[in-house]
Amino acid sequence: MNRFEQAFVWVGGALFVGALAFCAYSYLFVWGRTDADRVRWSAVAFDALLFAVFAAHHSLFARDDVKAWLMSVVPGRLVRAVFVWAASGLFVAVCVLWRPVGGRLYDLPGWPAAALAAVQLAGIWIIARAVRAIDALELAGIRHRAVGETLQVAGPYAWVRHPVYLGWLLAAFGPAHLTGDRLAFATISLVYLVVAVPWEERTLVRTFGVHYEEYKRQVRWRIIPYVY
Repeated sequence: MNRFEQAFVWVGGALFVGALAFCAYSYLFVWGRTDADRVRWSAVAFDALLFAVFAAHHSLFARDDVKAWLMSVVPGRLVRAVFVWAASGLFVAVCVLWRPVGGRLYDLPGWPAAALAAVQLAGIWIIARAVRAIDALELAGIRHRAVGETLQVAGPYAWVRHPVYLGWLLAAFGPAHLTGDRLAFATISLVYLVVAVPWEERTLVRTFGVHYEEYKRQVRWRIIPYVY
């Protein structure tokens, strides 16, 4: 890579981390407020549409023809970085443009709050383990995926096929103080994952072939053990 390409991938990686941090800030502080007792359903519809735009980007980039076109425009080693730039920018836009939903479902004290905090920490731990197994730098678009890379099936990938998503859902659905905004974000994320994972796995089958088919037979559950 030349200096421009190195700067491009590293700034994209920083944007990726920043987008996740901004989402965490929004979830913990902005969406934890309850400025209205009643849920604004129009805001729920708008936020769902907003998230759908972000989700559509993922589905678009998963298409082989789009990947082929992108590789004709930029070097193959930068394709992941371009995806990271676009995804991170759209994710920030979701948080910035999010319309307050309002409402509060519960605010648990004492040991129930501690138990739910443990659930969220378990989700973060699962995400960290899974990301470490697949290479965080590759996920952030900084390191180009090596040709012939083997399929990751150890650690949390032996529990479910998409442990990052499992950890995400545990963290999103696990707060002791559940507001309408937090529930809306968690639910919209869940719906997106249920719809998107089968599409993602088609790409994985094309990439890893019979190895992924065998992995699917060995690890039955996609995200949630004994459920999905």
